[in-house]
Amino acid sequence: MSSRTVRALAIATALITATALTACGKNDDKAASSTAEASTLRLGYFPNITHAPALIGVNKGFFQDALGSTKLEAKTFNAGPAALEALLSGAIDATYIGPNPAINGWSQSKGTALKIIAGSTSGGAGLVVKPSITSAADLKGKKIATPQLGNTQDVALRAWLKQNGLNADAQGGGDVSILPQDNATALQAFAQGAIDGAWVPEPYFSRLQLESGGKVLVNEKDLWPGGQFVTTHLIVSQTFLKKYPGTVKKLLQGHLKALDYIKNDNADAQKAANAQIAALSGKPLKDKILAAAFQNLSFTADPIASSLFTSAQHAQDVGLLKPVDLKGIYDLGPLNELLTAAGQPAVSDAAA
Repeated sequence: MSSRTVRALAIATALITATALTACGKNDDKAASSTAEASTLRLGYFPNITHAPALIGVNKGFFQDALGSTKLEAKTFNAGPAALEALLSGAIDATYIGPNPAINGWSQSKGTALKIIAGSTSGGAGLVVKPSITSAADLKGKKIATPQLGNTQDVALRAWLKQNGLNADAQGGGDVSILPQDNATALQAFAQGAIDGAWVPEPYFSRLQLESGGKVLVNEKDLWPGGQFVTTHLIVSQTFLKKYPGTVKKLLQGHLKALDYIKNDNADAQKAANAQIAALSGKPLKDKILAAAFQNLSFTADPIASSLFTSAQHAQDVGLLKPVDLKGIYDLGPLNELLTAAGQPAVSDAAA
């Protein structure tokens, strides 16, 4: 055998060996990646009853129990845009959030920043006004608060006003002056007569009525088919999901545990949610507020995807969102694996 032939065979053998090792490495990486876990999970949520699964999951330790050696770092926000900004900047890894901020994040990042991985809450929001206001027409020239410009309730109010022939611009002008502000500030402003109403989530929806004598002009669930619409769902950054799918699956296990707890032990679930609100704000909700808020809400892992697509259209209609393709915004695979394993029906990401 010539020296040239020997060298050729050696090179070929080396290439085959390298290819085999590379293939093994790819397979090992893939196997590892499917269960890869982070050392820390930074989770966002709001001190609102609309985020009850998060409140309960933190208070009862469901998340930490499911996460095991992964440390939970829970962070609170007042409204969706602030939580979204934290997610986009890498300050948090996942968050409970409303539909419109999630849509905005998807749009801003051109579909690269986040995935919706589970539903959480339906209902629990609407417009509470002074008793003298009895119709949409009565709102002309009035001041109405929302939690934050572009958040879910803000978009809902603007869309409803437009459907009723009234306009409101992003600067607080128009037929109705919309004044985005912290929910607690809106509650105080309403009590003092500085605003005429507010489109807010629970527990503020009930507090405006029971503590400040407000009247419901619009209960948002009356605007949706079957009274079902997404108020809160769970999203995760795509970077974190790709890097630590094992942690994301464990987060979902904690989430489902919280939902089961609400379903099977509602009275204690209410107490746990209220205890967490007290820990965050220094003051628990009154029993009548707590009961009223829970009665106005339903909690489900179903993201009620059809309502998300409608919310996106509403945001476009009022000029707060450019047309956006939402295909791919959901990744319900891990959730449906867990639901199927538990003998529960899978949920859908269908637009209708």
